[in-house]
Amino acid sequence: MIHVFLDDVRPCPKGFVPARTVEECILLLQECEVHVLSLDYDLGWDQPNGYELARYMVQHRLFAKEIYLHSSSPTGRMNMYQLLYSHKPEHVKLYNRPVPRELLDRIGRESQKS
Repeated sequence: MIHVFLDDVRPCPKGFVPARTVEECILLLQECEVHVLSLDYDLGWDQPNGYELARYMVQHRLFAKEIYLHSSSPTGRMNMYQLLYSHKPEHVKLYNRPVPRELLDRIGRESQKS
């Protein structure tokens, strides 16, 4: 099980696998079991954005166990949240905020042990 951090510019937290594009994130969701998925909205000029990833996730039923939205775009974050919330399976936890510091620290510590 992996944790994925989708962002084109922010540094990837310890214990997470970086995805810099929607395409990279889709491959990770298809090939791996993803526990924590942290999503950005804006992913660079003329690139697919986080909403397009959310739409793909809904269409293909590709969900992580926990999804966090760390985007600084309030509109983009809200649109992603509304789409994912209305289509996610009941067992998927969705948060309209970044991954909490305590969880980031725990994942970072656990990655150092393995």
